[in-house]
Amino acid sequence: MSTGWVVGFVIGIVVVLVVVALVVPILLLARSIGREAPLIDGALRDAVRATAPLAELSTTIEHAEVIVAGLRRGRTRLGG
Repeated sequence: MSTGWVVGFVIGIVVVLVVVALVVPILLLARSIGREAPLIDGALRDAVRATAPLAELSTTIEHAEVIVAGLRRGRTRLGG
């Protein structure tokens, strides 16, 4: 074998090892994220369920304003 082939093989092996060294941590991180994803999804669903009543907050405020206005009218009529 000539020296060029040996150098080429060595460079090829080094490149493959570097690529593997870079890809393995990425795959491990992706696996970790994949394990956590269902827990995160469940927590987000719980948050959506817990905050859904806030959509009706403006309606509650409108009704409270009507009630307060009626109380003011009654107080005014009673001389207060």
